[in-house]
Amino acid sequence: MKPTRHWWRNTLTWRTGPLLPLSWIFGMLAEGRRRLYRAGWLEQSRLPVPVVVVGNITVGGSGKTPLVIHLARTLRERGYRPGVISRGYGGDVGGRHATREVLPDCAPRDCGDEPLLIRRRTGCPVFIGAERAAAGIALLAMHPGVDIIIADDGLQHLQLARDYEIAVFDARGCGNGRLLPAGPLREARSRLGSVDAVVAQDGGAPDGSRAMPMTLEFDDFHALDDPRKTCPAGSFATRQSAQVAAVAGIGNPARFFAQLRGIGLTVREFPFPDHHAFAPDDLARIEAGTILMTEKDALKCSTFGDSRAWVAPVTASVAAELVESIVEKLLGSKTA
Repeated sequence: MKPTRHWWRNTLTWRTGPLLPLSWIFGMLAEGRRRLYRAGWLEQSRLPVPVVVVGNITVGGSGKTPLVIHLARTLRERGYRPGVISRGYGGDVGGRHATREVLPDCAPRDCGDEPLLIRRRTGCPVFIGAERAAAGIALLAMHPGVDIIIADDGLQHLQLARDYEIAVFDARGCGNGRLLPAGPLREARSRLGSVDAVVAQDGGAPDGSRAMPMTLEFDDFHALDDPRKTCPAGSFATRQSAQVAAVAGIGNPARFFAQLRGIGLTVREFPFPDHHAFAPDDLARIEAGTILMTEKDALKCSTFGDSRAWVAPVTASVAAELVESIVEKLLGSKTA
């Protein structure tokens, strides 16, 4: 069993300390691979439009998808035509070289929950594939007007050449600061010296990094079985006479639960694994008058017909400096 709970403590524990030798090997292999790409021994694929990679150097969710949505929407407002590519984790793309366009009516089991959420929230073309370059090529073939690609995750997917890199952190920061499997790091913290921007939620920026702060703010809540039935997030607590069951199958469920408490709700926590394939029984066995869930999880529960369930969407807010930096480096000025 992975010692994941121990990763996020400030020091090594009895579960993580013995794994240090494996972390050293992992680090050497990761750095060796990067050097092979830098030296040209491993070939990168470059797309004909600029590529922005939104990723992290830690495992698990850190707020990448809300940031991708924010960037795509903001760039569209500025007059650009962004497209998004993703691995499509949890979806059924096909073979290693296969790609698939994510349409608004796709099922999450076919395209993955995060790509579907991005497609619905932005209206931008979204393609998925294990090989991000192949997904980008397919996207541009179908949508030749796209003038910038945003890659959801993929900081370590070095086969895809990129022009701008963003590393995202949540409040957990780098945890114990160790590489896998002794800690949560996919790459050493020194990797942050080569990215273009670091974005952090809730003070989660690693020591010494110049991070732009990002917040995730609730939009209006809506009923799962009728999206027209809405309630402002700030008023939802006053409508509840009992505890609310909070359901989250995301990388860091604790963040969602804490955010709900921050608006005055008393919640019972029901965490699930990231990308959990929800079934009707997952909700049916919860004894509560109201169930709140993330927007990502709601995609997989929309057909369950549970009238107790409400959806709590979030929108990322980050300094305009981030988009300005992308535009200045990659795109040049443009008027919508």
